[in-house]
Amino acid sequence: MSFVAEFNRLPLDSLVERSLDTTAAETNAALNKPAPTLNDFAALISPAAQAQLEELSRRAHALTVQRFGKVIRLFAPLYLSNECINNCKYCGFSRDNPILRVTLSVDEVMREARALQEQGFRNILLVSGEHPRFVSNSYLVDCVRAVHEEIPSVSLEIGPMETPDYVPLVTAGADGLVVYQETYDRDIYARMHTAGPKRDFDWRLETAERAYAAGFRRLGIGALYGLSDWRAEAIAIAAHASYLLRHCWKAQITISLPRLRPCAGEFEPPTELSDRNLVQLLCALRLFLPDVGLVLSTREPAKLRDGLIPLGVTLMSAGSHTEPGGYTGAGAQNIHLTQRGRIVELTDGASEWSTSRRATGQFEIADDRSPEEIAEVISRLGYEPVWKDWDAVLVSS
Repeated sequence: MSFVAEFNRLPLDSLVERSLDTTAAETNAALNKPAPTLNDFAALISPAAQAQLEELSRRAHALTVQRFGKVIRLFAPLYLSNECINNCKYCGFSRDNPILRVTLSVDEVMREARALQEQGFRNILLVSGEHPRFVSNSYLVDCVRAVHEEIPSVSLEIGPMETPDYVPLVTAGADGLVVYQETYDRDIYARMHTAGPKRDFDWRLETAERAYAAGFRRLGIGALYGLSDWRAEAIAIAAHASYLLRHCWKAQITISLPRLRPCAGEFEPPTELSDRNLVQLLCALRLFLPDVGLVLSTREPAKLRDGLIPLGVTLMSAGSHTEPGGYTGAGAQNIHLTQRGRIVELTDGASEWSTSRRATGQFEIADDRSPEEIAEVISRLGYEPVWKDWDAVLVSS
C-alpha cells in the first residue's frame, strides 16, 4: 500500500474541524502526551493552542536539543536549469511565463559548485525545472557525478521519476531527494497545475516512496503555504511524514515549511500562513515528529529566521540564489527568452537585457545575508553551524 491509499482514507476535513473546535483543555492534554497522535497534532495547531505558544516553543526547543543537539546544518541550492514544461500558476519557472532561461553545462555547474565550496558548503541541493529536452536523465547523472567528486553531500529537487530512473542518480552520488507536493488539496492542485506531467497528483504524492526504493537515504517533503488552508496542509504533511517514517524507515525524513514568495507571473496567494502561525506550526511538527528534520529556507526574512532557530529548525539554506548561474554568472552567454514555451531570439539592445543578463529566478528570496553572516548568527545564538551533512565513508563497507 502506498501513501496515496492512506491519504485517500485520511479524514482531513474532520481533523481540520476538530482543530478549529479544540478547547484549551484539549490543547493542554495534547501538550502533555508523550506520543502525540494526529488528533493531538490537530489540537496543537488549533486557534486555542495559540494561547499556549510560549509553552509550545519551550517544549519544542527542549525536544530539539534532546534529539539533535545544538546543531544547524547549512546547505545551498544550485539551480541547473529554469526550463520547464509544466504550467504552475504560482511558480516563476512556469512554462508560459515569458522569462529568461538557461540550462548550465556540466562545466558551468561545477563553476557554481566550486563557488559554493569556497563559501564553506559541503551540502548542496541541485534544483531544476522539469524539461526532458534540456534536463535529461543522463545530464542529471553527469551533474551529480561531477559535483559529488568534490562535494560529499548532494541532494536533488527535480521532476518526479520512476524508481529505475532514480537508481543511476543514486549510483552517481546523490543521497537525498526533495519533492514538495505543493498542496494536498486535490481540487486546488488541479487548478494550480494546468499543463504538464505535474498535473498528476497521485504520481507526485508517491515520489518519495519511489525514491526510497531506488536507494536515497534522505527524503524531503513539504507543502507550499499560501495555496490552501494552512491547517489542512499541515495535517496532511504530518500524516505523510508519519507514513514515511514507518515505511521508509532506513531514510532520514525532512519537512520544509516554504511560504509563497513573489515571482514572475505575479501570482497572488489565495491564503496566508502568518508569522505567528508559522511559529505554531514549526513547534507542533517538532512535538508530533521529534526525529524529523525541519528545514527553513531563505524565503523567510532574516529576523524571523533568527527567531525560529531555537524552536525546532535543524537545516537552513544560506546565501541562496534561485536562478541558474546565480553564484558566478555562469551560462550568461546562452540565456534566451521563452514565450509560451517557445524560444524568442533577443538582440543586444532588447529591453529584456535592460537590467541584467542573468536568467530569471524561481522566486525572490527574503534573507539575502551571506553564508558567513548567517553562520555567525547561529554561533551567537549558541548553536553550531555545520556545513557538511555526512560523508560516504561513514556508510562504506
